[in-house]
Amino acid sequence: MVMEGEPTDFVKVLHLLALSFSWGMQVWVSFIAGFALVWQVTLHTFGLVQSKLFPVYFYCLMGSSGVSLALYAVYHPRDLLDWHESLQMALYFVALVMAGLNARWFGPAATEVMFQLREVEKEHGLGNQIGLGSQREAYAKLKEQDPKYRAYKSTFGRYHGLSNLCNLIGIICTTINLIYTALNLSTI
Repeated sequence: MVMEGEPTDFVKVLHLLALSFSWGMQVWVSFIAGFALVWQVTLHTFGLVQSKLFPVYFYCLMGSSGVSLALYAVYHPRDLLDWHESLQMALYFVALVMAGLNARWFGPAATEVMFQLREVEKEHGLGNQIGLGSQREAYAKLKEQDPKYRAYKSTFGRYHGLSNLCNLIGIICTTINLIYTALNLSTI
């Protein structure tokens, strides 16, 4: 691997910490926290918590992805990259872009529509149940009878789906980069 100088131990540790921080946060927020929380609080409380948690998550992810990309780029000049290093650089960049899309557009848009959905649900006495399974019929009936609610649901589904896709792509990029980094450690 050709480098622009050898990174100091501090730089190596910072790079590994930033990468590990990203991956750990992605796994926790995406696969553990949400699933645990949705079964413990009302749906409207769940949405409120997510609306506060996700901006912090996305901006922290942008920061740690930016640090990882910057450190990698400094020690891997573009002119000297082999294809493995080019791929890794691209993955760092894509992870940063995905976090940025979520922080700037998809996350705020989904949250805004979620609050609009919440207002309609409140008007119909929905959203105060714990978990996803109860009152499915009432939600289906509301969606069938209220065109505004149906439109909000559709818009929310689109933004939420795009946000989830960006998040999943970011997780994949970070995971591959973490594996690549681990495979290139000289010792543990």
